[in-house]
Formats: sequence, C-alpha cells, structure tokens
Amino acid sequence: MNKDHSGTSVGQAALDIASPKRTNDLLRKHNLTLKKSLGQNFLVDPNILNKIVSAADLDASKGALEIGPGIGALTQQLAKIAGRVVAVEIDQRLLPLLQETLEGYPQATVVLGDVLKVDLRALIKEQFQGVSKISVVANLPYYVTTPILMKLLEEKLPLEHIVVMIQKEVADRMAAPPGGKDYGSLSIAVQYYCEPEIVTIVPHTVFIPQPNVDSAVIKLTVRERPPVEVEDEAFFFDVVQASFTQRRKTIYNNLAAKYFTKETKPQLEGLLHEAGIEPSRRGETLSMEEYARLSRVLARHLNKTGM
Repeated sequence: MNKDHSGTSVGQAALDIASPKRTNDLLRKHNLTLKKSLGQNFLVDPNILNKIVSAADLDASKGALEIGPGIGALTQQLAKIAGRVVAVEIDQRLLPLLQETLEGYPQATVVLGDVLKVDLRALIKEQFQGVSKISVVANLPYYVTTPILMKLLEEKLPLEHIVVMIQKEVADRMAAPPGGKDYGSLSIAVQYYCEPEIVTIVPHTVFIPQPNVDSAVIKLTVRERPPVEVEDEAFFFDVVQASFTQRRKTIYNNLAAKYFTKETKPQLEGLLHEAGIEPSRRGETLSMEEYARLSRVLARHLNKTGM
C-alpha cells in the first residue's frame, strides 16, 4: 500500500476518469469548483491521454514525474505502464479526490507542493530509487508553462523526455526553426537542451472547462550535450535574449542598445563581421550556431575592454 502526503492509503483500482460524465461526477461528489487562477482545465479524451503516455516511451523499469495531476486522469494511465509515478499537485483540495481516483495504483504517489518551489533534484533522488530513467509527463497550466519548463531544463535534471500538453502557440515557438515568426529566444533555449517534436494538436473542446485556445502535445528529448559549444551559457542566453528585444530591429541595433555606448557602438559592426553575421540581419534569421559564435566574439571583446 502507498500513501500520499495527506496520509491516505490506496487500495483497489479505480475506474478510468477521462470522460466528461465521470469528471463532472467526481467534481460534484467532492464539491469542487475549478480555480481559473491555477489553470485547471481537465482533459476528458482518452485518445489524447494515450498519445501523451505513448510518446513518453515508458515501461515498468522507468518513472514518470507528473506536474499538476488535477483529478488523476493522466496519472492513472501513467501508473498502468510506468514502474513509478510521482505527481506534484499545488491544490490541497484535490488530495481526497486523487486518493479515490488513484486507488489500486500503489506505484503512484501524490506530493503536495508548488513545482516552481520544490527541490526537484532532491525529490527525484528520494522518490525514484531503483528506476532506470525518468520522464516528466504532464498537462501543464498555460500560465506557468515557460517557467516550469525552463526550471526543468536549466536545473539539468536527470530526465529522458519531457512530454507535456501546452498551449499550441507556445509549442510552435519551442519547435520553430530559424527564419519564421515563431522562432525566438524560447526556441533557442528549448532546442539548446532538447530535441523538440510536436506529437499532436489538441482541440480546446476536449477539456472541462474549455479553454479559449487549442493545445499541443510536445515531446522534448533531453540532449546528452548541447548541439553547440558555448563558453559561458549565461552570457550566450543573454545575447540571444537581447537579439530579440525588438523583433523589428536589426541584430546590430538590438545588441548596440544592450552592450554598447554611443562612443563604442561603431566597434559592433566589426565584431558582427568577425562572427560571420551581417549587421542588417534580424534576430530570427540567426541559427543557434551563429548565436554561439556571436556570444564568443562579444564575450572576448567585452571582457577585454571591461565594458
């Protein structure tokens, strides 16, 4: 038998809950109203759940870390395949309901907490002993999608995949190649750490309550090493961020505003040429390799001049 942080035990398997009727029945039974402030939109389409779980490449030797289990629809499906499932839930009101829906899945544990504040490295060490590989699998609230994903990536957690359902527009930006309107600093940050693949588009009609926009399931396969060589990661990402400050401006103008004074600005053109980049180009046209080259050239110059 297993216990969650509310001290409750789990027993026999509960019915699958990924249907409008079952979801509404459970919410009524537990007298729960959904909090818009927590981005609570519950998926009620089992086909989409199956696609999410399938994309995570789980088996009995692997573990799944879920963020925001809601009422447990995805958690149930993960627990049928993975050897260990740990779900981090911020809303204490959902714990009794999750106790019911996860009954009979002893390999599933619910941890009460805010994932942005939880020490995930410690949690993984404590909860996933004996597991060969771990993936994050979740239906993320729209309002904290990027902060959660950047925490997972920047902390360099021992993850195999990150399979998440997020707003379609954000998924498009994460997977975008250079040159288009979707390509930006988020694209580069995600692709530096992962190989992204959009698994499926999810219409807004398969949620309770229905959000205003469609979603997408994106699979991020965590890289063993970044695709480019970067001497200073923090400065590399700083240069990328600066290059997209005003998308309509050239790379020259954006970088000049960030790193140069009126007197030193003329030096920038030569530095861009040294990096093999035309000053008239815009940020969205540069590849990750070009940004890596540019950050190396700028770092050497700025360190030397003390700017």
